[in-house]
Amino acid sequence: MEEAKLTVRAVERALDILICFTESSDLSLTEIAGRVSLHKSTVHRLLASLEGRGFVLRDPVTERYRLGYRVWELAANLSQSDDPALVLLPDMERLRDLIGETISLYVRDGNERIRIQAVESSHPIRRVAPVGERMPLYVGASSKVLVAFADPAVAQQLVRSPEWPESLDRRLFLAQLEDIRRAGYATSIEERESGAAAVSAPIFNRSGRLVAALSVSGPASRWTLEAMRDHAETIIQFAGQMGRMVK
Repeated sequence: MEEAKLTVRAVERALDILICFTESSDLSLTEIAGRVSLHKSTVHRLLASLEGRGFVLRDPVTERYRLGYRVWELAANLSQSDDPALVLLPDMERLRDLIGETISLYVRDGNERIRIQAVESSHPIRRVAPVGERMPLYVGASSKVLVAFADPAVAQQLVRSPEWPESLDRRLFLAQLEDIRRAGYATSIEERESGAAAVSAPIFNRSGRLVAALSVSGPASRWTLEAMRDHAETIIQFAGQMGRMVK
């Protein structure tokens, strides 16, 4: 039993190491050890195993690590017909061309949202939207959409979670969710990031299940509340047609 626990722990640690590369394309042994909070000797052994299997590559000159070709082989076998990040990209590009601002696609993972796809604005001054970025569910237009249109238990779990900031009023947050459900979309101005604004609408699949949040974001100086409201119906329409394309 103890041996099984050690084996599972080793797998979890190896996966934690791979997850480090969602934020950086290459990392040193010291950087990885710091991010996963493990001794360098332990991380070195795990990296050696991952390297042997082709999941990471080590530059012999810089001694830095990056993802290996085996990861790309796995990614190549993703079913494109089931992956919203791939299926919805053409529509996201069309929406960007129509509105001009940065378009993002988010999904919920526990009490966080993850950006799984992004198309950057055509404007010289724009929001950079890194794919793979995780953000809390209690702030931002997309977060509120992913909570408002999910099962009611999701909202209750969120406001009762230890991560909930005491500076945020739970009752006000739940009231905002009601408003968002009635309107069909959510807006935010400088809630998570200074100088940034966003509007988001839910994407429901053909079975009526919430699968993602479609977001349009930009500088608050240009992407004003009035501008977001003017484009809200267009964004809702795009979200609706996107939903018909995913399972």
